[in-house]
Amino acid sequence: MQTPAAPPQRSGLSNILGNLGWIAGGKGFGAVCSLAYLAVLSQSLGVRGFGHFSLIFGTGQALVAIVGFQTWKTLVRFGAEAVHRADWARFGRLVWLCGLIDAVGVAVGIALAAVIYYSFADALELNPDFVDMAFTFNCVLLVSRLTTATGIVRVLDRFDVATYVEALNPVGRLVAAFVILGIGASVERFLFAWAALELASAIAYWAAAWYLAPHAIRRQHFGNFGQVVRDHPGVLNFFGMTYAGSMLDALFRQGPLLAVGHFLGTSAAGIYRLADQLAQGFGKASQLLSRAVYPEFARARFADGMTGFRRLVLQVTAMAAGAGLVVTMLALAFGSDLLALLGGDDFARGGAVLIPLVAGAAFDLAGATYEPILHSLGHAFYPLVARALAGLALVAAVLQLAGLGAVGIGWAVAIGFACAYLLLSLLVWLTLRRASATA
Repeated sequence: MQTPAAPPQRSGLSNILGNLGWIAGGKGFGAVCSLAYLAVLSQSLGVRGFGHFSLIFGTGQALVAIVGFQTWKTLVRFGAEAVHRADWARFGRLVWLCGLIDAVGVAVGIALAAVIYYSFADALELNPDFVDMAFTFNCVLLVSRLTTATGIVRVLDRFDVATYVEALNPVGRLVAAFVILGIGASVERFLFAWAALELASAIAYWAAAWYLAPHAIRRQHFGNFGQVVRDHPGVLNFFGMTYAGSMLDALFRQGPLLAVGHFLGTSAAGIYRLADQLAQGFGKASQLLSRAVYPEFARARFADGMTGFRRLVLQVTAMAAGAGLVVTMLALAFGSDLLALLGGDDFARGGAVLIPLVAGAAFDLAGATYEPILHSLGHAFYPLVARALAGLALVAAVLQLAGLGAVGIGWAVAIGFACAYLLLSLLVWLTLRRASATA
């Protein structure tokens, strides 16, 4: 088998736009599917049933974030140079280390899931009949959300392949939702279908990674982890930084939902979840942009020099700010009507919750490029500090505003994202200024 060459190089902005086009096309298609299956879920299960489903799924997502080291970021950050030079042995050693760390995270996550569901299910007002099923679902979710394969596909600049693989989940969920609706909707059936689709998507990602990088994923590259540390100075610190960042992301993404379940009950959690899903749908562009720019920033830093890197940063940051404004206007104009359309009358009162959640999503989108910028400049600690301080602001705001109900917790989320955006803006400005002065 012929050794693969390094991916062809293109100009930074065109590469980002190309990546973004593939991601946005896939995610846009997925968003349409998700709106349809969310409507089926919420209307067939009702407020309380959808609340149970949301708390189980949200807890699983929180566990994935808490024990996940975001190994795809490490592969992109430290593997980009090896891929650029077609050094597949060096890249392969890094892949195996990331895979091993992923596996350790899964083991820890399963242990945490057992503690949560068999000791604290009452705190979430979870139906006792759902405990065993919820634990099993969370175990499947942990295994399915390993990100090493995702990192391989992204660092090789094959966002087209990623788009096709990631389309499996929303399409499968849409088909499964209508099948379940026809045979009889229940929380158990939806969870089983979602778990099966997560596993199928994970298998497809690993198959794609093996197809794209067969010379990297070889047994002969496994085990020499000391060499990985020598090849990539700072890789262990980066693992630690991304792990802490993943935990803080869980605080922002899933913490408010669990707080609603704890303070206000299962039905309120269902209403909040649908509003939050819609707000995150409007704000998905932040994740799309971050995924598209991360590999390119990692390459541009050593391939284009500081001048080219700074120009690319300014272009993409301006694009993110404009997108944040557009998303906010669209969400405020059509969000409440869409929420009522999706969930029906029982969920219509979630429109008031949607406003602060959209505001938070807009801040998240406007700052979507900041973390990749700081990581590419070797300052992974900076976004961690900013998010930690913003997380403290979020927790304080939740405790102060929980008495106002789900709307109060929604405004706490907006405050947290606003604090993160302001702190990251300041850190990026100072870092770029210092880097330009020393270039």
